[in-house]
Amino acid sequence: MSLLYQQTMLYHGNAESIGKLLNRKHFYFVPMKQDNPITKPRSIVFDPTYIKKTLEEALDRKQIQPILL
Repeated sequence: MSLLYQQTMLYHGNAESIGKLLNRKHFYFVPMKQDNPITKPRSIVFDPTYIKKTLEEALDRKQIQPILL
């Protein structure tokens, strides 16, 4: 198995897991943004400035938008 194939499957697995959770009820995501487009082009991290707002919206059963910043 090539390294490129392994990396592609790793990223695909994470994206697939996030996609499954996005379609479930009562799962709320803190908005995410790209970590470092130069050295980590496929890495995303949550934006901690949105934690409070995400929790407030989740209590009303709403997903804060947009999820990807």
